[in-house]
Amino acid sequence: MRLGEVWWANLPPPIGRRPVLLLSRDAAYQVRTSITVSVITRTIRHIPVEVPLGVEDGMPEKCVVNLDDIMTIPKSLLNERITTLPHAKMDLVAKAISFALDLER
Repeated sequence: MRLGEVWWANLPPPIGRRPVLLLSRDAAYQVRTSITVSVITRTIRHIPVEVPLGVEDGMPEKCVVNLDDIMTIPKSLLNERITTLPHAKMDLVAKAISFALDLER
């Protein structure tokens, strides 16, 4: 597991099985039982907290990482790696997180 990977996760109801983007720092995956992720959804609203993804990023269809939906989950909920996002896409994720948390001051 590494920062920037997308995994299938079995999230608690009502969410269910869904892809998530891993957001924890790489060192955390070796020592922590819970990690920080953001939910990926096919609901695209074209707002600053979303980062678009598609087949060019290794995803099966068009979707977005919703950085308004950041959560900490047990690593045990992850079951299959889908892809790893490129650095340029992770730069967009960092900007969206900054916007979502109002860190752009």
